[in-house]
Amino acid sequence: MRVYYSDIEIFQPRSEQTFPLTARLQLNIEVNGMNGLTRIWKREWPLHFMLIPGLFLVLLFSYVPMAGIIMAFQKYVPNKGLFGSPFIGMKNFQLLIDYPDIGRIFFNTMFIAVMKIAAGLFVPITIAILLNELRREWIKRTFQTLVYLPHFMSWVLLSGILVDILSPSSGIFNQVLGWFGVKPIFFLGSNDWFPYVMVASDVWKEFGFGTIVYLAALTSINPSLYEAAAMDGAGRIKQTFYVTLPGMMPIIVLMLTLNIGNVLNAGFEQIFNLYSPPVYESADIIDTFVYRMGVQQAQFGFATAVGLLKSIVSFLFVSLSYVLAYRLANYRIF
Repeated sequence: MRVYYSDIEIFQPRSEQTFPLTARLQLNIEVNGMNGLTRIWKREWPLHFMLIPGLFLVLLFSYVPMAGIIMAFQKYVPNKGLFGSPFIGMKNFQLLIDYPDIGRIFFNTMFIAVMKIAAGLFVPITIAILLNELRREWIKRTFQTLVYLPHFMSWVLLSGILVDILSPSSGIFNQVLGWFGVKPIFFLGSNDWFPYVMVASDVWKEFGFGTIVYLAALTSINPSLYEAAAMDGAGRIKQTFYVTLPGMMPIIVLMLTLNIGNVLNAGFEQIFNLYSPPVYESADIIDTFVYRMGVQQAQFGFATAVGLLKSIVSFLFVSLSYVLAYRLANYRIF
């Protein structure tokens, strides 16, 4: 009588999600031979079949375009194509290093991205804890739905709303400031204000999604811990610091480490729809720079070199984030 892996799970609890797929297949083959592997394939082939459309789209839009990387080493001429354009080696990268504003562009990217990561972590955690303290369920659900709605809106729409709100002549925000005797501020035209407006508007759009994630983390905290803390004399504030936050710490660490991979993604769509030449000094990031060089000025090889360098650095950050996520939060994708 053969024993299949579904029966072996008596000795390997289902809750242990870290049991690797390769080890599972090897164990199945050792116990049941190739018949066990065939049994798994027959049971799971519909799931593999469902992956085909997604794999096709990934290959078409993510891997096939990678052939264009060769443009980073060419003086690309569109009518000559990839194989007819002259090869110039590392000259595009040398131009990138010598470009006078490249340091400022990388600094703007890092500055805005890091602020977004920090604010995008702090605000949802705070809102989730406050919502968790509400006892009326309908109020909690209503507020949760309202703050989640901006997540579904595009930056094309939200940028129009922000321009109207922050307008120095007719914007609601400046009108309120005028009531207190404050002169109108050109938020979207000032290098001092623009980066912070980007961070604040990004938090406004996305903190509802993060709040849902942290509310889900709060549901996993054992209520008996709050009862024990209350019996020891801990108030609501101390319970938050000594029970709630430690209980949320695994998902907080996980979200933080995964966001490290986005440290060079400051938000092209948002900034592209809101910036203008007067704020290039503080608003120009890698993605907008690549757009201007490649699309507007037709320097395709140079723009590809900038994008390739960003991709390499982002790959290193993503790899680091997954290593940290595995070591600090026991999270793994394979």
